[in-house]
Amino acid sequence: MKIRRFSAAAFAAALLIPGLTACNGTGTGEAGASASPTISGSIAPSGTPGTGDAKQALLNSTNAIREGNFRFTMSGAGSTAEGQVHEPSQSAEMRMTIGDPSSDLMMKLDLIHAKPDSWVKLELGGKAASSVPGVQKLNLGKYQHLDQTRIKGNRALGFDFDQLDPAGSAVLTQGITEVRQTGDGAYAGTVDVSKAAQAGSLDPAVITALGAQAKTVPFTAKVDPQGRLTELVLQVPAAGQNAAQDIKITYSDYGNATAAQKPPADQVVEAPPEFYNLFN
Repeated sequence: MKIRRFSAAAFAAALLIPGLTACNGTGTGEAGASASPTISGSIAPSGTPGTGDAKQALLNSTNAIREGNFRFTMSGAGSTAEGQVHEPSQSAEMRMTIGDPSSDLMMKLDLIHAKPDSWVKLELGGKAASSVPGVQKLNLGKYQHLDQTRIKGNRALGFDFDQLDPAGSAVLTQGITEVRQTGDGAYAGTVDVSKAAQAGSLDPAVITALGAQAKTVPFTAKVDPQGRLTELVLQVPAAGQNAAQDIKITYSDYGNATAAQKPPADQVVEAPPEFYNLFN
């Protein structure tokens, strides 16, 4: 098997890295579930006055994310991510697992951002891990301090405190083409993901492979009693070599996240050139 360097087109491309999904074959995501039946048309949830319709309610549901104080999870294509954003302290934490021990290649990333610094601990697994270029110099198991000039624009390793949502749900909801309320705080419809390449929760290569299907990707969403987004599930159909999959994003603990803790100094080394090469 030929090992390719990891592509990192966006943060959640760390969730859906093409090089790793290639190692996993067609992926392990579940096929999209059918949407719930309409029960009450386009009605705003209680606690969200003046929104007018279901789409506006979902657009409004992302407002609290911009305050930058929440926890989140993402999953899809056999990969998971979880973490928290704490804008008051200009810090964030993310933990990602791509693949599993039975895969040819599995990667775990534990990222800590405390502006202006970033650290990442990398773990590699799977039978092809020893073939990753420069693996002997990657300081596996240590937190690697990152040179900000070398990760500028790399949204898999860096974090932009001007764009606080790793999943880009505000961008996704702006692409909604049809939506209906299906229950108390529950919605279903379709979204044009071709307009959401910068959202972070979809690999642009997957969007390209979808072709015309990208304009009508089914989704479901949930909001809490305050009208804040708590769950968004994109039911991405099969396209090209990509199997059908659910991409699930959740938000919780609005206003209750905590500052990220910097790694202990005795567990930190400077990242070597081989580390940056892996993500270019």
